[in-house]
Amino acid sequence: MHYFFQGVTIMASKGLKRFALIPLLINLLLFSVAFYVLLQQVRAMIEAVQQYLPAWLHWLEYLLIPLGVLSLVIGLAYSFTMVANFIAAPFNGLLSEKVEAHLTGKPLPNVGISGFVKDIPRMLGREWQKLKYSLPRAILLFVLLLFIPVIGPILWFLFTSWLMAIQYLDYPFDNHKIDFDTMRAQLRRQPASSYSFGIMVNIACMIPLFNLFVMPIAVCGATAMWVDKLALQNDPEQQRPGQAQYRKLDKYC
Repeated sequence: MHYFFQGVTIMASKGLKRFALIPLLINLLLFSVAFYVLLQQVRAMIEAVQQYLPAWLHWLEYLLIPLGVLSLVIGLAYSFTMVANFIAAPFNGLLSEKVEAHLTGKPLPNVGISGFVKDIPRMLGREWQKLKYSLPRAILLFVLLLFIPVIGPILWFLFTSWLMAIQYLDYPFDNHKIDFDTMRAQLRRQPASSYSFGIMVNIACMIPLFNLFVMPIAVCGATAMWVDKLALQNDPEQQRPGQAQYRKLDKYC
């Protein structure tokens, strides 16, 4: 879990702030617009409900508005995060690249602005892969929530925590051109690390105002975890004998 908190320190490091600024601004702008629009919808729904209530129950407005805002914040924590990450994916990838260079002292090959622009379709395609993986499972699990009132919310929290781990740990994997299936297989082999990181991101996404800063923090923390725990598994020169064959087999499991 400390990798998430390490992300806070890394994001504030000299030379990295400007790369964290663009994802942060994208998150702030989109979240503010979405929150404002949806808040108006919540108010309209509350007013519609009040029309069917007797006058002596209008005091419920003071209860319904906080509950509506709280539900809105929690709902945005999940749905809006996917949209923001899709739009900010190229900048998150760039931030991850700079963080890795900062931590290792070995910068990735500099492809320049033209190379970055050429990589944007590939990065967005990777986000589409994550969306295709997560959306059908999320819909199925949400349906199960209707029939499993107690265990369902726990399963939902664990599932969304796994999605958070995939979302942010994928950036350093993608920077090294490691395919999506291999990335998921490696995270499955380290469930404690993957889930604990995803749980921290998940909880942070539900904290009002702080959730605006979660995206760049999570990218920085995930990249730190890559450098410490995952990079060695993907370095052919440092793999143990037979490890490459194990990775190839694990891809199909």
